[in-house]
Parts: sequence; structure tokens; C-alpha cells
Amino acid sequence: MAQDVDVFLDHPALQGGDTLMGDHIRARLYGKKDAPLIIVLGGISATRFITDEAGQPAGWWPAMVGMGCPVDLCKMQVLGLDFAPQSHGDGPAIALSTQEQANRLRAVLDHLGVVKAAAIIGASYGGMVALAFAKDTPARVGALCVISASHRPLPLGVAWRGIQRRIVRLAMDAGHPEDGLALARELAMTTYRSAEEFTERFDAVPTGANPTRFDVCDYLLARGAKFSGTMSAARFLALSESIDLHRVDPEDIKTPALLIASRTDQLAPPGEMQELHSRLAGPSDLITLDSPYGHDAFLKETEALGSLLSAFINEKCHV
Repeated sequence: MAQDVDVFLDHPALQGGDTLMGDHIRARLYGKKDAPLIIVLGGISATRFITDEAGQPAGWWPAMVGMGCPVDLCKMQVLGLDFAPQSHGDGPAIALSTQEQANRLRAVLDHLGVVKAAAIIGASYGGMVALAFAKDTPARVGALCVISASHRPLPLGVAWRGIQRRIVRLAMDAGHPEDGLALARELAMTTYRSAEEFTERFDAVPTGANPTRFDVCDYLLARGAKFSGTMSAARFLALSESIDLHRVDPEDIKTPALLIASRTDQLAPPGEMQELHSRLAGPSDLITLDSPYGHDAFLKETEALGSLLSAFINEKCHV
């Protein structure tokens, strides 16, 4: 039902002048053979494993992609992608632009013999890559669904991620990269979610002493510890920087698009997505979810998002 797709690029030259030595692109193809192909891309922690399968790593979006799900594997093929760099050590890692991630995606389509994907559904960083792909290769995709992503990073988001990267570098210099990665993730979680959710969810009362602990801090500690085991510090630095380097001109994108924002998103707020909507050269719709989950609404608002994705696929992909 699903299979890995491996593509090897010898030594692709990058926009910054670096060379990626032996890029091994790893993708995963799901679903019905010869059915319309939809590409699904997530945030920087997402992998090619989109939905749950026996004997495989957990999927990052199983509520949206699977048999009978809004992205129905009984009716279509779905392609997931591991973003570069693939380095799992703590040595230097090169930051690729979103355009270069899109080039890697195009290489996978070439390898599979896919002339045109029916759609790209991209959330967070994946939405940025989707926009870059549509700008550079408009003939290879029929429609876009961009969730919680815009044509540029928000300056406040750049500031937050810059602090995260400095935390990680300090920890790397001290010989404890995993501790820095965990702490950076704790800070990141406060930007992914909203003050509204935290106020409703946590009491912010002490749960322990020496040092004083709070329920909200315990939550963040758990999230940081979990994340530090999934990605190297060097890879995190490269992908975080790639977000901040992202720029596309909406006027260069003519592909029909559905844009989905979250009312409480601090990283891709509705105002930024409204500007993207107004500047896109092709037809587009903007829908704002009334969600307390901020940037993570695409992971939490399964019912509302499922209805939107089902309608998008029925209209744009004719399945």
C-alpha cells in the first residue's frame, strides 16, 4: 500500500554558494496506483511518514490522510517528503531555501514519471515549500492548499527563531546539544500555541519546589524532551534558518489556491495570509479557523480542517 521512494542527486549547487554533497532524497508514496497524486507537506518536524502504518514510524497527520479520511487513500495517491538536510549528527548542516526544497520535490516527481500533481497540501513550513514550488514550476501542480504559511516570515517569528538558534548554539558549544534543542523547543511551543489556550488549559500554580515548578512549565519540559530525541541540533538549525530565509512574490503565483489561517496564529497571522490572498495572481480563497490552537490548528482542528480538505479535493482534484 505504501513504499519508500529514494532519489539520489550527486552534488547539487545551492543558492548560497554551498554544495550539498550527495543529496539522498527520501519520499514515501501511499494509496491507489495511477490515481491522482496529492503531495502533503508539514512543518520542519514532519517526515515522509504522513499516516499510521503497522511496523513504521507514527505518521504526523493520520487524522487527515488514510483510508476513508479527508485525503482518502482509497481514491488517490499521496506523496510525503523528508526535508533536507538529512544530517543526524551534530556537525555543520547547510540550510536549504524553500525553493531548493521544492527542487528536491520536483526531482521525486521526475523519478516517478509524474508530469503534474493534482495538488499540494502544505502546512507551516510545508506551505512555504508549496508556494515556492508553484512559483517555480506552475505547470507541475494543479492546485494549492496552504495552511498557516505565507509568502514571507513574520519579523516577530524571525526574532523568536533567532533566540531558539542561539540557545542551541550555546548548548552545542558547551557539549550538550540535546539540552539546547529541548529548551529551544520549549520556547517554540509558546509561539505555536496561543495565550488563550494556555490560560484555559493551565492554572500556573506551583507543582513542586526547589526550584519552584508550574504545570505549564512541566508541559513544556515534556514537549522539549520528546523533541530532542527526534532531530539533531544541526538539522534543526538549518531548517529553522530556512524558514527565516523564505521569500516568494505572490504576484508570481497563478496556481488556484485555498488559504487556511488560524485566528490565534502568532507565526502566520490572518493579516499576513490576507495579504498573500490579495496579492496572489491566480484565484484564491481565504478561510480563517476560529481556533485557540494558534499555529498548531492544522494538527488539532481535525473536524473543521477535514471538511475543508474534503471540499478542496472534491472541487480541485475531481475525486
